[in-house]
Amino acid sequence: MPPRPNRLAAAMLSLLAFAPVAAAQDAPPPGFQRLANDSDLTGWWGFETEDPRAIYALTPDALAKRKADSLADINAHWTNDRGVLTNDGHGLYLTTDKLYSDFELRLEYKTVAGADSGLYLRGVPQVQIWDSTEAGGKWGIGADKGSGGLWNNSDGAPGKDPIVLADHPFGEWNSLRVLMVGERVSVWLNDHLVVCHARMENYFDRALPIPREGPIQLQTHGGEISWRNIFIREIAPDEANTILASHAQTAFETAFDGQSFAGWAGPTDSYEIIDGALRCKPHSGGTIYTEAEYADFAVRFEFKLPPGGNNGLAIRYPGEGDTAYVGMCELQVLDNTDPRYAGLDPRQFHGSAYAQAAAHQGYLRRPGEWNFQQVTVVGSRITVELNGTRILDADLASITEFMYEADKFPGRTRTRGHFGFAGHSDPVEFRNISIQRLND
Repeated sequence: MPPRPNRLAAAMLSLLAFAPVAAAQDAPPPGFQRLANDSDLTGWWGFETEDPRAIYALTPDALAKRKADSLADINAHWTNDRGVLTNDGHGLYLTTDKLYSDFELRLEYKTVAGADSGLYLRGVPQVQIWDSTEAGGKWGIGADKGSGGLWNNSDGAPGKDPIVLADHPFGEWNSLRVLMVGERVSVWLNDHLVVCHARMENYFDRALPIPREGPIQLQTHGGEISWRNIFIREIAPDEANTILASHAQTAFETAFDGQSFAGWAGPTDSYEIIDGALRCKPHSGGTIYTEAEYADFAVRFEFKLPPGGNNGLAIRYPGEGDTAYVGMCELQVLDNTDPRYAGLDPRQFHGSAYAQAAAHQGYLRRPGEWNFQQVTVVGSRITVELNGTRILDADLASITEFMYEADKFPGRTRTRGHFGFAGHSDPVEFRNISIQRLND
């Protein structure tokens, strides 16, 4: 008598034959969105190492054509197998349709011997990925230090070289976590911090800051590479401010207690304290300033502008007069996005040393949102970092062209003075004000 068939086993085999293959992707962490689906390359297009400012300055029609024309190359060199994106080592870089400003990005990658790849942030190179072994042949340019660094930063600049070597052996997946706020980038490779809050330089023009927003790009550079579990989370302004304030916080001393004008002088009756913030009263003004004087210093604070709001930072202020002229300078605090300011001289926009040096524009948040700013004054040089992006780096002693005659600025060579706020009748608010003395 022939053996009786095992009906349970047969049923199980039948079910397995028709069951869908398990997805290769994990579920996104809370708050994250998936950047790749499980089947195709929807949401991506391609370009290589090219200044994103030029690309996104195209007309909408020209940009749409550029994207459509890139897809043949993308589909020839990239595949999506259940959420694993693989490139054969050639072709255009896989580029998100969506643009991102401040974000946290998490992904995994796996590559081969001799590979050299990277992750472009807002279209700018790059978080480096490469063969870190001696056999890879690139120890002479830093591969011995491992992946994860901001390799296109200048030699010796923070972040260029990873803090530790954290690469996994070939054939294993590596995990990357990237936190980007303004130009400030932190990178974790396989749970090791390899870049800590370093300023990422603009490879395309180091005199310019990184664009405020741009795409994520997965670079291909001669060796097969696969990517999976690509998740992104956009960072809101309040969280971004917290991240920016969390670095080197212990070196700063509180300059405003959020409750009183203790430690401040000048026309304090023109200001009020609301919910821990210092606010210029509407239709009032004048310069209030710290009782303490500073030579070289750094100051950090948050500020909020009403539509069209106007105020200023008094730098090395002598305690009387107009700080724009008798102080080292007045650094503009201004909602220059308001139409009423369309015709201003560039040296009058937010972050500029009024009438002396122009700041880069486009990095202010919308009126009504809190911005984070740090100003560093060393000798005659002033650096302004707004929401994590350097918008001014100027040596006032070297300036030869002013909005007015040079003799209107007798205070610009001052080496010591007070820090303060120069109110101009608008209810601009300041909070979390702290100062660090430098070389003083």
